[in-house]
Amino acid sequence: MDKIIIRDLKAIGIIGIYDQERITPQEMRINISLDVDTRKAAEADDITLCLDYEKVALKVKAHAESARRLTVEALAEDIARICLGMPEVKKVYLRLEKTQAIAFASSVGIEIERGNN
Repeated sequence: MDKIIIRDLKAIGIIGIYDQERITPQEMRINISLDVDTRKAAEADDITLCLDYEKVALKVKAHAESARRLTVEALAEDIARICLGMPEVKKVYLRLEKTQAIAFASSVGIEIERGNN
């Protein structure tokens, strides 16, 4: 399977359980790898047969900045569902990190893998 990659997408939003996290937006870094079949698009050299990865990135960013989730686990599931909602996407690999959660670490986060059955 081929992969479309969206690397280091930045979003600023409310994420976390602590009082300060509920009022102060934080930076999140999102990395996404999408399993898709690109052969038809490549053979035809036709943009209309390609996954619109800008559309995916914009949907993910908008959701991450507005969802106000308590946990990275919940937000990661949301984002995976958004990606899998694109008919071309068979599987998503996702890394979601909070870059300001722990002062002495560059980031903390989660990696998940989800697929359409």
